[in-house]
Amino acid sequence: MGEHDANARLIDVELDESIGRSTPDVEHERAVAIFDLIEENSFRPVGDAGAGPYRLKLSLAEARLVFAVSRENGEPVVTHILSLTPFRRVVKDYFLICESYYEAIRSSTPSQIEAIDMGRRGLHNEGSQTLMHRLSGKIEVDFDTARRLFTLVCVLHWKG
Repeated sequence: MGEHDANARLIDVELDESIGRSTPDVEHERAVAIFDLIEENSFRPVGDAGAGPYRLKLSLAEARLVFAVSRENGEPVVTHILSLTPFRRVVKDYFLICESYYEAIRSSTPSQIEAIDMGRRGLHNEGSQTLMHRLSGKIEVDFDTARRLFTLVCVLHWKG
């Protein structure tokens, strides 16, 4: 994908409403991830002859992650369904460390918070790599886009 393809991007990301609302911390993560994702991303369904920009609806269906991609006008482009199994461990570990992180923010020293945050970033990178690998041959994304999408995958899981 050429770096200059200004239309190979998302202009809208929607999380399935059946997911429901969560804790304020998680809601904040969700809002920030969606904002950051729309602000800057690189996203192109492989083999799509039409042009973006694209809309993405993320949802969960029977332990699978559903990526429903459409054009700006809402016309469907492609839907990819990924197994969540490869993400289970990293998402679970990521939750645990995020809970520790939110607790630490309230009560720990800056060096303790920093140590937890480093672990959190490491897991986040691992999950992002897994997501890029799972999307390979389906949707082209860069690493930063995969990171923001992985945050949303975590939020989908995180029913509070």
